[in-house]
Amino acid sequence: MEDDAPVIYGLEFQIHIIEFDDENNIINKNVLLHQSGEIWHIAACPADKSVLTTCYNKTSDSRVVSCASVWRMPCDWETGNNESPEDSVHNPQTLELLCHLENSSHSNIACVLWEPMGDGKRLISLADNHALLWDLQESSTQAIISSSVTLEGKGQLKFTSGKWSPHHNCSQFASANDTSIRGWDLRSMSQIYCIESAHGQLVRDLDFNPNRQYYLASCGDDCKVKFWDVRNVQEPVKTLEEHSHWVWSVRYNHSHDQLVLTASSDSRLILSNMVSISSEPFGHLVDEEELSEGEENHQEDKGKEPLKDSVVSTYEEHEDSVYAAEWSSADPWLFASLSYDGRLVINRVPRALKYHILL
Repeated sequence: MEDDAPVIYGLEFQIHIIEFDDENNIINKNVLLHQSGEIWHIAACPADKSVLTTCYNKTSDSRVVSCASVWRMPCDWETGNNESPEDSVHNPQTLELLCHLENSSHSNIACVLWEPMGDGKRLISLADNHALLWDLQESSTQAIISSSVTLEGKGQLKFTSGKWSPHHNCSQFASANDTSIRGWDLRSMSQIYCIESAHGQLVRDLDFNPNRQYYLASCGDDCKVKFWDVRNVQEPVKTLEEHSHWVWSVRYNHSHDQLVLTASSDSRLILSNMVSISSEPFGHLVDEEELSEGEENHQEDKGKEPLKDSVVSTYEEHEDSVYAAEWSSADPWLFASLSYDGRLVINRVPRALKYHILL
């Protein structure tokens, strides 16, 4: 979060930019107008902090359709440029429209995925049963469809969520439809794996382990969080059943992938330590030359302790369904959650666990 990584979230026809001053424990807010419609999904460009996409509803020909657009925030949007925090609330600025992600045959966009690495010029939109790969051109003011794939099968299939993998040179993404999860190769736009009945009910969210290229987390309306090795999708490698209602969001920590956040309609946010399936199942690797004699003995004692997966903390500051949870891209120990009633809560990994991981 900090100055270079603000929290951005949409509230009906507004976008709120929240900046957390860690040193002084102060939260500042900026408000931008989003006049195109009610926002249902928002995604920030990983390559340019001033660019974002929104998925929103608008009325066209007496019917409601879901659309997506690429926007740029005003050049002076930083909170520090306002005379007072109330200025942007009472006199909000308007987003600059860069381009629409429009196609006459593919409407009702569920979400937009940015390429996790690169120059921020490639996007995927999931619309009904179509996944469209877009190239942004002319300083992101024009979006061209470079390729697409159609979800085929019985009934009216529809993508509900997806995640672009940061591995394999960003050539793969995963999608969810109903209770199934599918993997796709962007080079051939062909399916590379399918997890039928991954969850007992609707799959809500997906996230790739940032350090283990074949590991994928999923969550759904069956109240479960599952971890998959996509090379063998017959059974999940791990299942969590800590929530009592639909699980809307699952997020790996960007640096320490044993830390996993899950958000649910049971009004709770849960931080889990999934050490057994992490990239460091035996703890943080330390160079022996850097250890003193006392520290070496401590490391030996730690090595004798069995490593167990566990729930680290359950956060109950929310009074309504928690729809989203995100880790800070600037501070690996900081995270935020957002609930239906508009409450945003910022929390920190417990200090004891932080030092246990680092030391």
